[in-house]
Amino acid sequence: MLTISQLAAYVGVTVRAVRHYHQIGLLPEPGRDTSGYRRYGAAAVVSLIRIRILANAGVPLSRIGQLLEADASTFAGAVEEIDRQLGDEIARLEASRKQIAQLAAGDRLALPPEVITYLDRLRDIGVAERVVAGERDGWILMAARWPDRVHEWMPGKIAQLDDPQLVRLYRILSEIFESDTGDDARLVEAADILAGLAEQAYRSGEIDLGEVGKDDLPFDLLDALAVEADPRVERLLDLMRERGWAGLARLERLERLAKPST
Repeated sequence: MLTISQLAAYVGVTVRAVRHYHQIGLLPEPGRDTSGYRRYGAAAVVSLIRIRILANAGVPLSRIGQLLEADASTFAGAVEEIDRQLGDEIARLEASRKQIAQLAAGDRLALPPEVITYLDRLRDIGVAERVVAGERDGWILMAARWPDRVHEWMPGKIAQLDDPQLVRLYRILSEIFESDTGDDARLVEAADILAGLAEQAYRSGEIDLGEVGKDDLPFDLLDALAVEADPRVERLLDLMRERGWAGLARLERLERLAKPST
């Protein structure tokens, strides 16, 4: 006859586990001897071994009691069901691992591969990491709103980075936002370049975003995101308005926005 400590040691579990199995009715609690100690027989050892094997296999404790009392056919069917459940759980955990890996990768969180390529291209042309981070967060907003459209836009966005003026704009913005002080001269230069690019896109029809452009909320969020990242963006917005353009994420001619006189 074994004490609870001897039983636990023989089976390879803790005394606390044995007591827990008693509490939930999984392992019958034996009577005490004349010294007041519980004494376990061979049958208790066998039962505890079976409980340990099932628990280690991932079977929920709430199901183990049923399995211990089941006949061979019922036992086999229950094990198959548990196996399917474990397979689903493994698939869920594998998906979670992939998401965790994306978290470690930073940019890859919530973004398609095409956008990652674009962000890497920005780094290649010397754009500051703070500006790249702003672009990343902006594309997260865009991808959430139009998940099926982003891959269509990215080839054009990447091609635009061959334009020396756009490269110059990004580099100026990098210099501005990496600085702790305001630099109105560089903000003016940035506004001049941006207004020129907007005019060029307007004349070629590239600035027309179609149905996407009619969805105000994402573009309002993008501009708000930029202002929240650096209050100096407000000054850039003012400078763009002086040049006849409203917004940043969706540039619009102010003359088009003005109501016709009556």
